[in-house]
Amino acid sequence: MARLSLSAVLAAVSLLIAAADGLPTAVDCGGAANFTDSFGRDWIADRFFSGGGVPGAVAEPQKFLARQETTLRAFPPSSAGKKSCYSVPSPAGRYYIRLFTVYDNYDSKLRPPSFDVAVEGTLVFSWHAPWPGNLARDGAYSDLFAYVGDGAADVCFYSIATDAPVIGSLELFPVERLAYGAADLGPGFVLVNYGRLACGAGPELRGPGFTNDSDRFGRVWKSCKDRLAPSSQVEVLRAGGPVRGADQQPNFFPPWLYESAMAGGSLEFALAVDTRLDYLLWFHFAEIDPGVKKGQRVFDVYVNGVKVTRLDVFSQVGGFSALKWQYIAKNLISSPLSVKLVPIVGVPLICGLENYAMVPVDLATAPSQVAAMVALKQSLRVPDRMGWNGDPCAPSSWDAWEGVTCHPSKNGKALVITQLDLGSQGLKGYISDEISQLSDLVYLNLSSNFLEGQLPAGLNQPSLVKLDLSFNQLTGIIPDSLGSPSLELVLLSGNRLEGQVPEKLYSIGIHGGLIDLVGNKGLCGVPSLPACPLFWSRGGLSESGKIAVGVVGGVVFLGLLLAIYCLCAKKKGHDYGFAPSQDLMSMAAKRNRYQRQKSLMLMEMESPGRSGNPSPMNPL
Repeated sequence: MARLSLSAVLAAVSLLIAAADGLPTAVDCGGAANFTDSFGRDWIADRFFSGGGVPGAVAEPQKFLARQETTLRAFPPSSAGKKSCYSVPSPAGRYYIRLFTVYDNYDSKLRPPSFDVAVEGTLVFSWHAPWPGNLARDGAYSDLFAYVGDGAADVCFYSIATDAPVIGSLELFPVERLAYGAADLGPGFVLVNYGRLACGAGPELRGPGFTNDSDRFGRVWKSCKDRLAPSSQVEVLRAGGPVRGADQQPNFFPPWLYESAMAGGSLEFALAVDTRLDYLLWFHFAEIDPGVKKGQRVFDVYVNGVKVTRLDVFSQVGGFSALKWQYIAKNLISSPLSVKLVPIVGVPLICGLENYAMVPVDLATAPSQVAAMVALKQSLRVPDRMGWNGDPCAPSSWDAWEGVTCHPSKNGKALVITQLDLGSQGLKGYISDEISQLSDLVYLNLSSNFLEGQLPAGLNQPSLVKLDLSFNQLTGIIPDSLGSPSLELVLLSGNRLEGQVPEKLYSIGIHGGLIDLVGNKGLCGVPSLPACPLFWSRGGLSESGKIAVGVVGGVVFLGLLLAIYCLCAKKKGHDYGFAPSQDLMSMAAKRNRYQRQKSLMLMEMESPGRSGNPSPMNPL
């Protein structure tokens, strides 16, 4: 395994911190190393993906100008389920999100895949084979504005049939919360780009990653020439000085956008649309001809043949000042959408035009239940093949996570989980306490797995009707909390549970429900099971047992105190606590008598006044 240098590790850490802090983030999907592109943009080697997948490389990398365009990540459904995601750490707020999607026969199958893409639980893109034009070979950029509220931007891919979704790169830029009139649009929308056009001078593409032209939000602008009707006669105007009013909150449109413009006798644009949606149009104008004054350039704006406004740019903002104007096109009946500038005085002029599909934000799973499902995914060790990635329930047009059933909440503001059916899935973990957050759960089946640990106390949802945890390796007691009035079926057989069965749980069977506890050798206390041992309840001593132990302990303690008292009283009446035996007394008397005789003899021998003192050589 190759070792990373300290500088490479530090660079990776700084990029990950930047992502968590809401700074611009660029992920080279499938890439193996961080790098900085020719425009000074830092790219992170493949990160943040879930569901596995495999890295890949395009078949002809020499055709692509940027390094991040030559690698990709594919998500074969056989290994990761049908749903796989990138989840990029992102503080709550609005983001500009750009994806590069490329196939270029990376798998040598000559068949582009079909798949859907969702951002934050809302379906935004569909790639259905065959891909139009040269997109399969050259790839395509797509972007949008979306709100992230849970600390991570989720971009998820859903496989259609057996196809493997692909992605080449992923970029996120934080934007102002009120950008693009978010406060005026009403309910939440994802704004999907259907055309961001710069109509003045410049290259085909302008913006970060393509030119040195800056854009605070990271937007890339395309020349509007290919959207003009063939009959349009145009000329390009250039500003002779700076243009005021650009690069301002909340949209921060780049100043260069207003420094050139397209003018012509009649300007008409054809914009691709999906007639099922409404579209937000943003127009950009600036009077940059110093010879034009108030009333000398007046034109009408038509959308799909309907006049929507009359404009005199100089009259509204003066010369060399940016004018931004928006309009929502509704009830569309045909595509493309027609935008036409019709002259009244002089010729019309335009600097830029943006067209965004207003995709209603889909219902998402309640945040507390998302957190509970993530905790269960970890504790149950749900395998990757089940595709537990992204939002458990959203988007509603997709299937929920495998084994999961969802419904709208009672107030209709979120999706909630009503069923978990995960029997015989080889699960080897334990049941997380977070399951208590699934407050709308009606049916829970985790049977015939290898689950260990104790039953969580949180399995007391009032909504729970059927509970099947049979044939696992669950241990410990059955919590007193288990026994909702709604429960009709409780299967706990084939486990290692012990202790007394709660009366509330047993009463389910009495009142017409079904309860199965067979195979738990340690359970006791209800009919068909052994009686619990004396003073035994709920896997330990009952209250009466504890009282009995306390009484016995008290009696023993008092007995010890009495014995100690008696001994102390006896010591006070005698010098000894016991009398020596007669044999010991006799031996002591003999020994004392011998010692006295020996001492008298020695004294006589050492006395100096004694006559006839014998020599040491001639003892008596």
